Amino acid sequence: MENMVESREWYLAEYCPEGVPTSDHLKLRTVSRSLADDSIPDNHLAVETLLLSVDPYLRRTITGTIDGLYMPQHEINQVLKRVFAIVRVIRSKDSKYTEGDILLNGNGYVAEYSIVPSSDIMRKIDPANGISLSDYLGTLGVAGFAAWLGIEVIGDPKPGSHVFISAASGAVGMSAGQLAKIRGCRVIGSTGSDDKVNLIKEEFGYDDGFNYNAESDFDAALSKYFPDGIDVYLDNVGGKMLEAVLNHVNKYARIPLCGMISQYNQVDTVI
Repeated sequence: MENMVESREWYLAEYCPEGVPTSDHLKLRTVSRSLADDSIPDNHLAVETLLLSVDPYLRRTITGTIDGLYMPQHEINQVLKRVFAIVRVIRSKDSKYTEGDILLNGNGYVAEYSIVPSSDIMRKIDPANGISLSDYLGTLGVAGFAAWLGIEVIGDPKPGSHVFISAASGAVGMSAGQLAKIRGCRVIGSTGSDDKVNLIKEEFGYDDGFNYNAESDFDAALSKYFPDGIDVYLDNVGGKMLEAVLNHVNKYARIPLCGMISQYNQVDTVI
């Protein structure tokens, strides 16, 4: 590997307080980056990004508004970071890691090459273990952990329970539905298209599902799919769907709150 590389990276050009971010807000640039030994501080690594996960929570870090959540705002002209990434070590200033190691970085940059503190590394990955690298960002990553926490720990449904999962075809929902089925539950999911409804039923084991974009009345849809009420609702979307679910939960129902992606492009209003 040469000491100087051309690295493409996505950076924040302008804050986007509401609406869908566009190329006015997020831009791609190419920068020259030194990977020479004297450019790497002690206990840091020069790494190449192999895979990264762009998760919904990042939307709240480019609004320019301090909303009290656990992640600070990105700065203007700053490369996007705080993503989970699979990286390969190019050069190392930490004795625990050597050139060629494949690692899971829990605080990665949205860039081809970067210099990162070794304290951000979550684990080494053995490429020969038969597990796809992408699985470490999905089923074995934060999305899979969120599904496990929501169903196994907080939801804790009993056999025969009626379980509803929104964003059912997403990275969390695809695992959550299967975990609930393993427990012997009846599992219904909501998605944004008919194709996704077929996906969750045919590939992810859901008993049934509905396309929320084709439903004009969420209350009526939930009455149809849950005539005996909802025991556990894993909420990934918030908003109108959560409001409707509250009309259909049974006594002692549990609602693990995982995300509120329907609200992330809106401005928060304090009442």
